[in-house]
Amino acid sequence: MPVVKYPRAREPLFYEWDRKAQKCGLRHTIYAVNGDQYTGEWLDNLKHGKGTQIWKETGAIYSGDWKFGKRDGYGSYSILDPVTKEYKKVYTGWWKNDQRAGRGVFFYPNGEHYEGEWSDGVRSGWGQMFYKDGSVYEGQWLADQPNGQGVLRLPNENRYEGGWKDGKKHGPGKYFYLDKGQLLEGIWVADIPKCGVLVDFGRDKAPAPTQYPLPEIELRDPAGVLAEAQAMFDDSHN
Repeated sequence: MPVVKYPRAREPLFYEWDRKAQKCGLRHTIYAVNGDQYTGEWLDNLKHGKGTQIWKETGAIYSGDWKFGKRDGYGSYSILDPVTKEYKKVYTGWWKNDQRAGRGVFFYPNGEHYEGEWSDGVRSGWGQMFYKDGSVYEGQWLADQPNGQGVLRLPNENRYEGGWKDGKKHGPGKYFYLDKGQLLEGIWVADIPKCGVLVDFGRDKAPAPTQYPLPEIELRDPAGVLAEAQAMFDDSHN
């Protein structure tokens, strides 16, 4: 009896071509249609692992971790200075889903910089902001603004310690006028002190003290006055 040989089943050729076209592992530079270029690791045709991306239109460069086609992990983002033709670092830190997330340092064009936590690409959590005029804010952030508890130190060493909301002093706080040797403790609303107690504080060591010390005023209970003011503040914001 003759033996009948059947042809082996074979996948269509385009399946094989597609597999060969899939980028996996370490690759040399790959150029996109728009001129962008990427050098690094791939997985299932997506940037995944360590790699460097250069955007043709802006000249910006990112070097760091990728996850399924997006910046994810630790990496550095820099831009090309149009005058000096040198790269200026913009952000170094952690990323998640193509956004700044976790701890990182961001450098602003005007010379200011921020060191701290990020979420969804904006400042959120605990961080320090170094302003151009020499002021430094250290404390809590939310939605890219100081929110919560924080300290603002001014170039003349004066400082504010207390509550913040939407980037402004808000709630109970203390303002140390070290140049005059005074301390204001009270309640702030949208950057404006609404009530409080002003006392001399280190006046003998102040570089520019007031001409006369503050007169002593007998209060029935200074702490009680502030407590009442705090209660009124809470009631008005509930």
